[in-house]
Amino acid sequence: MFGLSYRFLKPWRRNIVTFVKTWKLNFVPPFLEPVLFLLALGFGLGGFIESVDGVPYAKFIAPALVSISVMNASFFECTYTSFVRMYYLKTFDAMISTPISIEEVIAGELFWGATRSAIYATIMLPVLLAFGVVQMPSSLLIIPFAFLGGLLFACIAMCFTALSPTIDALSYPNFLFITPMFLFSGTFFPLTVLPEAVQYIALAILPLAHIVIINRALTLGVYSISLLTSLLWILAATTVFFFVSIKLMKRRLIV
Repeated sequence: MFGLSYRFLKPWRRNIVTFVKTWKLNFVPPFLEPVLFLLALGFGLGGFIESVDGVPYAKFIAPALVSISVMNASFFECTYTSFVRMYYLKTFDAMISTPISIEEVIAGELFWGATRSAIYATIMLPVLLAFGVVQMPSSLLIIPFAFLGGLLFACIAMCFTALSPTIDALSYPNFLFITPMFLFSGTFFPLTVLPEAVQYIALAILPLAHIVIINRALTLGVYSISLLTSLLWILAATTVFFFVSIKLMKRRLIV
């Protein structure tokens, strides 16, 4: 399958080692981000909101904060950081000159993006527990699910990286794709308050909406059959974008 073998773990491990070397810089944002958002929005703004769908506002946005962190961790890792490794540092060229194939290099990048998302979710979970806004033990499932969600965004991000002529061009998917998802994926208010047509569009094209739905169910311990629809959407989209991202990156690197 696309010439993949266990060697994709080599690029993945290389990124892990780099991440650990700069752990202080990497661990601070996912630790402080939920604290700031929960204090400002969950408890600050939430003081003026009695509840949302029968849930205290702080508990409503807590899973959204994890979902946003999962999205940002893998997306920006596989856009800006991967572009730097590919174009400026020539790291990809160096690895391809070894027995590691192009497909394995890109797969290693994708799985590293997913791993970074899982790491960020792991760091955030104790913070949310300390604020009492998530429910145990179901919230522990956020961590493995963060890997899947991170892999989806890593694959989407790698497609943009393959198509972007310069690193500055990556600003377009950030403003036109990430920002709308940040606002209109059921993060800070329920999708049900939007017009019905907008709800359908959000669920059809915004990956973050499905990740928020599942994370919210996990943190609240409330499940329904509709979660299966979101999970199948994520699995299908991840599979498609995984192969597309590898194909696009292979074409770019060969040229």
